Amino acid sequence: MKVRDAMAYDYEYFKKAVFDLTKIDLNAYKEKQMKRRIDTLIAKNKIVGYDNYIAALKGNNRLFEEFVNYLTINVSEFYRNPEQWQIMDKEIIPELIKKYGKNLKIWSAACSTGDEPYSLVMAFSRHLPLNQIKIFATDLDKQVIAKAKTGLYVEKSIASVPDDFKRKYFTKVGPSYQISDEIKSRVEFKEHNLLKDTYPTDCHLIVCRNVLIYFTEEAKEEVFRKFYGSLKPGAFLFIGSTEQIINHKEIGFGRRNSFFYEKP
Repeated sequence: MKVRDAMAYDYEYFKKAVFDLTKIDLNAYKEKQMKRRIDTLIAKNKIVGYDNYIAALKGNNRLFEEFVNYLTINVSEFYRNPEQWQIMDKEIIPELIKKYGKNLKIWSAACSTGDEPYSLVMAFSRHLPLNQIKIFATDLDKQVIAKAKTGLYVEKSIASVPDDFKRKYFTKVGPSYQISDEIKSRVEFKEHNLLKDTYPTDCHLIVCRNVLIYFTEEAKEEVFRKFYGSLKPGAFLFIGSTEQIINHKEIGFGRRNSFFYEKP
């Protein structure tokens, strides 16, 4: 086989080229799932071979942004799994305020289009004045961060938002819903790669939901250990309904329930 032919279909070469280009480490993602997604995207763009696709990504900004956006699997909605948000409202938030007071450091990691950090602002607003709430929200993809800052959502995304918050903080704009500046102003967005960048420290609450299911077991464990290191003693990690920390005791976490883990 010629060198060019080998490169065209060599996924190992492709992973290295993607890392050089984007600093996204595809080795951290479940290979079968991710390779299938990427092959589908390449075929959709009528490009043959990984080498040609890499060349196209380097020369075409639209393709590059589409690729990063596609890679960073953005499925999000407000108050996803409402019963877990009830636990947040009734147990976790009051406990955090009792332990640490009102000046809380809250990190929404891999926040996607902003549904989660804005849900956090609303949840905390039942307990604190808005001007005392600050959420630090991060994501790998600058396109979804731009969308989050715009704050425009389809009806399905806000279906689980409590009715009083829908009335108070959303305005209908055509077929969509615009979240209010009051809520938007309480969130600070920033690009962050969970697999590469330095983590915030002394957090009282970290929320990272339904993202790590796409990671390998090794990458997952690395992220959970880093989350543990980012939390203050007595603080909480809130994960998604599709996830669990199998070795939470070994890492050091206590398990409050299926989705809330506490650093003793």
